[in-house]
Amino acid sequence: MKKDDFIPNSFDDAEQDKLNRIFAEALAPINPPHRLQASMRTRLMEQVSRSLSEHAGLLTVRLKDGAWQTLKKGIRFKPLWTGPQGSSVLIELEAGAVLPPHRHHWMEEGIVLRGGLQMGDLDLGPLDYHLSMAGSRHESIHSRQGALAFLRGTSLGDRVGAMRELLGGLLPFGDDACQTVYTSKEAGWVTVADGVEMLALWTDGVLSSRFYRLQPGAKVPGHAHPHDEECLMLEGELFIGDILLLKSDYQLAPVGSQHGEAYTDVGATLFVRG
Repeated sequence: MKKDDFIPNSFDDAEQDKLNRIFAEALAPINPPHRLQASMRTRLMEQVSRSLSEHAGLLTVRLKDGAWQTLKKGIRFKPLWTGPQGSSVLIELEAGAVLPPHRHHWMEEGIVLRGGLQMGDLDLGPLDYHLSMAGSRHESIHSRQGALAFLRGTSLGDRVGAMRELLGGLLPFGDDACQTVYTSKEAGWVTVADGVEMLALWTDGVLSSRFYRLQPGAKVPGHAHPHDEECLMLEGELFIGDILLLKSDYQLAPVGSQHGEAYTDVGATLFVRG
């Protein structure tokens, strides 16, 4: 007789239910002494209190949270945060959708998160970065395959501001003063710490926008923020203190706030502006 003869090929529902009951009956509950229960609860609540205090002021918006608003047929957006230099939003375009020409009131940064965007001769794919300076004019933006993108410095969500940008786009003068970084080319990444690489995107000497890429097991020390700092997860997972950020999650750390140690056990790529 072979070993496999003792192993049934499959269980029907009745057999599985019987097996579940046998296991359940064998799992006796553990009832710690009352004093130990009270001590465990106290320690847990102390940790919750410390965590709430350490993360006070941080704004975290999950991909699944927030309210989507329709911009036009086939295009919707979700506001994340509005600052002194425009809003940060997620924008989603269905396949074939088109954004009309517009003129930027603020310096606008965009990152393709999924799918692709076409702007004249530019064809942007996942994690490609595009910057348009204030006053510059965009021709229409298409998406052949559909796209999800992050925009920072947009007037979306501000009805008057968005109308001003659209009307400005009707005037043909002005160059599209822009900068594009194709992350797939792997150029420009520099090692800034053990297991941490950085790709500089833009800076005015005070504020900067960067991509960070962390290898599994990498850590970044906790720090304070002299300016508002925006973070968008592009790939992987990252713990910032007790907060776990997943792909396409957004977090704002306002000026004066603190960040705990950042750690990833699976690796992470993120956009940071601040």
